[in-house]
Amino acid sequence: MRKLQFIFSLIIIAVLTSCGHKKILVYASSKILLDGTQKNITISEGTTHNEQELDFSGSGPVTINVQSPSGKYTIEATGEGLFIANLQKDTVVGSYQHIGADNGKVKYTPELLAKAVDSLQQLIAGQNVSAANKNYFIPSGKIGKVTDNINAKIFGPYVTIPSGFDASNIPEVYKFYTNNEVRETIAKLSVIGK
Repeated sequence: MRKLQFIFSLIIIAVLTSCGHKKILVYASSKILLDGTQKNITISEGTTHNEQELDFSGSGPVTINVQSPSGKYTIEATGEGLFIANLQKDTVVGSYQHIGADNGKVKYTPELLAKAVDSLQQLIAGQNVSAANKNYFIPSGKIGKVTDNINAKIFGPYVTIPSGFDASNIPEVYKFYTNNEVRETIAKLSVIGK
């Protein structure tokens, strides 16, 4: 009997893991209102950053209907993994974060500052962006896949990664910003570099 229960448990696990899974992080500049299916979203005019996590099982595409102040539109997540749906007016950009014991303080030379500014300018322009580079450019009203790993941790716009953050049990960490936040960072770095 125990052997039969063990085999049945294995079958259930195999079926559940083969179904696929997707997680969608929704970013909006106002309250995010969802219906019971999580596939119909209403957002209003606003200026306060809000985030909502949606979970879907199955590997088929998920179409989300959005009602916003600028009108109605749909976005679609295809495949499995972790996605960001950007329902804000500004583009969001982000990248994989190298977090660990080997990441001590870096002393920025003028050359490193210039390289950082150039890299950030390319990022907000959507240049040199690819999944292979682990950096992302998601325009307003669009959805973008970040990773296949739904257990990755994403820190959204206006949120800092806590200094005591323990990433030892998290396989991947990403940080996202609005283009406006990055422009402010570029301005500050440009002053420092002079």
